[in-house]
Formats: sequence, C-alpha cells, structure tokens
Amino acid sequence: MSTASIIGAILGFVIFRNFYGAFFGYAIGSFFSSSISSKARNSSRGSSRTSYSSVNSQNGFANALLILSAAVMKADGVVKKSELEYVKQFFKHQFPPSYAQQYILRFRDILKSEYNVASECSRINNIMSVDQRLFLIQYLFGIAQSDGHISTSEVNLIEQMAKYFRISSVEFEQLKSMFYKDASDAYKVLGIDSSATETEIKKAYRKMAIKHHPDKYNQMGEEHQKAAKEKFQKLQDAYETIKKERGIK
Repeated sequence: MSTASIIGAILGFVIFRNFYGAFFGYAIGSFFSSSISSKARNSSRGSSRTSYSSVNSQNGFANALLILSAAVMKADGVVKKSELEYVKQFFKHQFPPSYAQQYILRFRDILKSEYNVASECSRINNIMSVDQRLFLIQYLFGIAQSDGHISTSEVNLIEQMAKYFRISSVEFEQLKSMFYKDASDAYKVLGIDSSATETEIKKAYRKMAIKHHPDKYNQMGEEHQKAAKEKFQKLQDAYETIKKERGIK
C-alpha cells in the first residue's frame, strides 16, 4: 500500500468516523498515488504527453466530484454554509494541500454554473469501481445531511446519480436508510395522514407523548421502561422529521 493510500484512508476515517470514509479516502489516495507514480515514470522517460494525460485525469476526477457536490448543494434551492464547509473540509483532508486549495477555489465558479450531471457521473464511472461509487454516494448524502436535514429534492437527485453510477436500487435504499428518514413513515408513527394540518400534527404529537411518556412506566419492570423510552424516542424523532420536512417551528 502506498503512502498516499494510507494517508487517504486515515483521513477518510477521521472525517467520517467509520470504515466507509476510510475506504473512500483510500480510493482517492490510491488514485492520486497511481497518477503521481505514472507522472514520475513518464518524466524519467522524457514523455510529456502521457504526463499531461495523468494531470488531466486527476483534474477530471476532481472536477466531476466538485460538480456532483455542487448539484446536491443546489438541489433544494439554497446553498448553505454548512454544506460548503463540509465540501471544503473533505477536500482539505482527502487531497494533497496544493490540489485541495486549487479545487476549492475552482468550486466557487462551479457553484455559479450548470453542468450535465449524467456526463459527470459517466466520468466517475470510468475512474472508480462500483464499490467506490457506493462510498461516493455516501459522501453526497453527507453533504445533504450537513445542515441537519435532508430534503426530498436532495434524495431524489442522489438517487438519480446512483442510477447513473449503475448502483442497484437495493444497495441505494440501504445507503439511504443510514441518512434519510422517510416523512411518510413519520406520519404513521404519530398515527396521522400526510395531509394533516400543522395544528393536527402538533395535537397528535402531544397526545402520543402524554400517552407514551416513560414516567408513566416507572413502577413497571426494567424491560417495560426500556421499551417505553424507545417508543418515546421514536415519537420525538418522527415529530422532528415532520417539522423539518414541513418547516414547522
């Protein structure tokens, strides 16, 4: 394993705090390591043509990553500071400093422009394996979640990207479940329909919260208390999901 690959894996783990980030970091590290090695070999042979090709390949990969990042950020109509910071930190940690600074500066112009997402996904397909593309989808979900809420428009766009990446629907749904709570399920938890008014939503939550509050089960066994706390937490999570989806204060 190359030094760049090791660094990429470690930094990926630092950012994502799990194996997935480490794997994606390793993929990026390997990509840059192979490109740098290729340039070094070609330089020793006096070949400028292939060296230029390696640099172009690096730039193409980074550009595609930035374009897909920008697309997700703009999906809900508002580019948020938290999302921008997420992408900046990712590039600072995952790419060599000189490259990271260059790409972050370029990102400003990319955010102001429109690109063909399908063609950029195709570019990524030529560079990364299917497994690596799965981790890229997770990275995109990370951007969407960085502001504390993933909108339906963001989910729909990432799902379309997954299709371009030739990722199966089963694999996509597994990834989505790690980040996105479907609002339709949240309504079911509160026992109401998705067409419920804001007043009806708040009333339903208060009613369920009183009915299932853990304090009512203090005199019962440990298992009952544990189950009550889990139920109450699900009610709270469902209510928060609906509030974010509907913009309820």
